[in-house]
Amino acid sequence: MIGLLAELAREDARSLVLVFGCTTLGAVLSRWHLRLVLPTVVVEIVLGILIGPEALGLATVNEYIDFISDFGLALLFFFAGVEVIEHRVPTTVLRRGTLGWAMSLAIGMAVGVALDRAGADVEWWLLAVAVATTSLGTLVPILSDAQLLPTPLGRAVLGTGVAGEFWPIIVISIFLTGVYGAATEFLLLVLFGGLVAGAAKIALQARPPRLLRIAQDTLHTTGQVGVRASIFVLVLLVFLATDAGFEFVLGAFAAGLVVGLVLESPEGKVVRMRLEGIGYGFLIPVYFVVTGMNFDIDSLLTAEGLALGALFLGVLVLTRGTSALLWLRELGRRETASLALFGATALPLVVAIVGIAQERGDISKAVAASLIGAGMISVLVYPFVATRLASTPEPD
Repeated sequence: MIGLLAELAREDARSLVLVFGCTTLGAVLSRWHLRLVLPTVVVEIVLGILIGPEALGLATVNEYIDFISDFGLALLFFFAGVEVIEHRVPTTVLRRGTLGWAMSLAIGMAVGVALDRAGADVEWWLLAVAVATTSLGTLVPILSDAQLLPTPLGRAVLGTGVAGEFWPIIVISIFLTGVYGAATEFLLLVLFGGLVAGAAKIALQARPPRLLRIAQDTLHTTGQVGVRASIFVLVLLVFLATDAGFEFVLGAFAAGLVVGLVLESPEGKVVRMRLEGIGYGFLIPVYFVVTGMNFDIDSLLTAEGLALGALFLGVLVLTRGTSALLWLRELGRRETASLALFGATALPLVVAIVGIAQERGDISKAVAASLIGAGMISVLVYPFVATRLASTPEPD
């Protein structure tokens, strides 16, 4: 690290230091007040905006920061895959969550087409996918703290959240590449999925005793074979996905599924904790700070930007709220409303989809800023209101 800082230009080195300073400060500020715990992701984006060119102009995104940020994005999707395996959502719940996601996507498409005809500078189908996402990683700690995970509402949120993370990744992997055409992309996706499934099956069945012993022996030493092997699987599948013409996020998500299956053991929990330390303690926060640095705050603060942001905030509730109606008979009206708000909590995947779309020129900076702004408000407000609704008894 010292050698790297010495090689960097003074401005680049200052930017790197400020970015890491923001990742630390973000974690501190989000927990500063005992009664008001803020989502760390939102605080990191706000701090990125403050140090970026749109505000104080203290830091710029250089190639080194950009590389770390991309690695953080890969780990974000990697942990999304791990979460799908970890929570072991029942098949019936997953089916209902998938049906609900399809309903959300259909509504999102209708909204996207309407905005496209109104002149919004964004691909209509891309907008549909973005507003049909759910931030499961953000919700799980909130549900756990509120002791809602074991409840029917908790299971409904897990089903909604898994579908809201899994299917958007599949869709953008097919349609955001556009190298071979949708039909060929789908065939390649099936082949890639078969390859990943085969690798996972081999890894689960083989489990060579000597390799397991080495992994266990290095669990609390500097060897850390489990951590190193997990990172290798991530890098390998990202490489294979991009080599096949897909977005790298598909490889990262697939790696999370494979590693999540392999780590289903007491020893695996320790490895996962180490991986989370690398991801959430180092690389992923950099991605969100950089998102803030690239955020077009001027576009958001215009009359049009604020109006679009408010519209997207409502669309998130409309798309995911409609899917919550599938649980109405089981949950009742109040908890169904709570589920709608939990499901409408969407930021990390929105940021990722918007970032990829901006690189391809499929969304303008103004629309992107409004969409991310709506995602930030959803993470700040919707879980808070949803938790209060869930804790209030149904009226007789």
